[in-house]
Amino acid sequence: MGNYVHSNLIPGEQVVYETGVHPIVFLPPAAFVIGGIVFGVLSMPYPGAIFLAIGVVMFAAAWIRQWASEFAVTNKRVVIKVGFISRRTIEINMSKVESVEINQDIFARLLNYGTIVVIGTGGTKEPFDLIADPLAFRRAVQSQQN
Repeated sequence: MGNYVHSNLIPGEQVVYETGVHPIVFLPPAAFVIGGIVFGVLSMPYPGAIFLAIGVVMFAAAWIRQWASEFAVTNKRVVIKVGFISRRTIEINMSKVESVEINQDIFARLLNYGTIVVIGTGGTKEPFDLIADPLAFRRAVQSQQN
């Protein structure tokens, strides 16, 4: 993790905290793969093959999402990069970050993932979902603000 973040640090900047997309992204693909196996065991090969194929494609998409997403807090900025083919980056100077909002339902709280919304000065709101350990991300931002 951190190829984009580490290759774009400015002089004197150090990474304080890094996280990524939570492994929960693999739950729907796993359900499809298991469904395909169950259909296959129940002697329904065509639905089983379809479910299995969908599960494999979903697994690949989830893996790319997890691999291509970086969320970092440095001593100077919040740096977020998502996407593989189409890339979206957000780099907000620490002095311009007003707050970090965390949204979690009960399942997300139990499994320690959630949506972070980085709120910058001027009302800029940047939401990112399925982030691993969002509370630690917010604490890292707060610890770098003066």
